[in-house]
Amino acid sequence: MPPRSAPTERQRRLGAELRRMRVAAGMKTEYAAGLLGVPRTNVPNMESGRSGISADRVRTLASNYGCTDGEFVEALTAMAAGRDKGWWEAYRGQLPDGFLDIAELEWHSRRLRIAVTVHLPGLIQTEEHSRAVFEAVIPPLPVSDVDVRLAHRVDRQQVLDRPEPPDLDVILHEAALRMEFGGPAVARRQLEHLLHVSERETVTVRVIPFKAGGFPGAGQSVVYAESGVPRLDTVELDSTHGPEFIDTETQLRKYRAQLDAAASVALAPEASRDFIRTLADDL
Repeated sequence: MPPRSAPTERQRRLGAELRRMRVAAGMKTEYAAGLLGVPRTNVPNMESGRSGISADRVRTLASNYGCTDGEFVEALTAMAAGRDKGWWEAYRGQLPDGFLDIAELEWHSRRLRIAVTVHLPGLIQTEEHSRAVFEAVIPPLPVSDVDVRLAHRVDRQQVLDRPEPPDLDVILHEAALRMEFGGPAVARRQLEHLLHVSERETVTVRVIPFKAGGFPGAGQSVVYAESGVPRLDTVELDSTHGPEFIDTETQLRKYRAQLDAAASVALAPEASRDFIRTLADDL
């Protein structure tokens, strides 16, 4: 099978973790190739996510690399075994790859910690709010492109309705709640939707009011995706050029601390609902 031309972020992450294990063990690519009985050139493709690898081969590599973290190895084998295409693959060729990578990251997460200051998270946006966001870009998108982005964003939200959905912990700055994308009526319905979503057992919404003052990471929107194995957590940062994915331990610690700091100045969930309800009533 020829190498993948565009591996997903999850496939790249699996390959990167295999490479980190090999380097930490002081092994060369020739050693890995010998273990698997493949040409040496296959190993860089596996470690870049351009070629797939079976769960059994992941275990073989981990064992011979001396990795003793069984939970971590099993998580890697689960990543290798999950070769079924997700619903997001239907959008490949219609949207930038980053849109698909975000959906894939959300789908495989155990918990999502999100902090935003201006844009509400896509997972809790109404359709009309999302459309207004997609229409407020430079240069303007064709109507057909807006429609595809909107359909994808709505489909992303199904992760909250699946059996055993990820826990969603959202911290919203007051600025994000006051942005009237689409006008007052759309904004009011968005806030009402947010109140409805916040009542789900797996969803926690907390608000940082203006009067809370400054806090670390105030100018940045952060998505911290927990995988169940801390070494495989991922941070996703939005930019106008597409998402950036971060997974080094130093940066993961930084963003965990940043989210903890934001949570420390946010209102409690019930007080946050009262705050949002007041804003909605004022529109």
